[in-house]
Amino acid sequence: MSETIGFLLNDTARLFRRAFNARTRDSGITALQWRLLVYLRRHQGIRQGPLADLIEVEPITLSRMVDRLAEAGLVERRADPTDRRAWLLYLTPRADALLDGMRRTTDALAEEATEGLSDAERAQLIALVGRVRCNLSRRDAIPESEREKEAI
Repeated sequence: MSETIGFLLNDTARLFRRAFNARTRDSGITALQWRLLVYLRRHQGIRQGPLADLIEVEPITLSRMVDRLAEAGLVERRADPTDRRAWLLYLTPRADALLDGMRRTTDALAEEATEGLSDAERAQLIALVGRVRCNLSRRDAIPESEREKEAI
């Protein structure tokens, strides 16, 4: 049976999440929370609504996630000076340290996942999957120099 690209990408993402969650269980950070923190690092001061769109969760789900991360001292909400009803989200220094520390874990996971591939094959895989992602999202490709490596 020949598997479709959609099935392979989805199943691979599932396995990445499972492996990530197993390796980071002691930190208390899930793969989805990691994703939220990485996006927030890229978009400091973003409102909750646009961040929910970026990580593709419902606003109420994001709000609950932010509540938990704020309680853990990783995210802080600041009042939006242009809209009293809105909050802007920022990482705390503790979150920056956590992200930096967890980078070793995600790098090791990526290394394990691409075991047996040459450096050129890894670069080609990243470029090809990136192109598929851009095709599906209709966003322009982000240059490597501006993109923070994501293992998940």
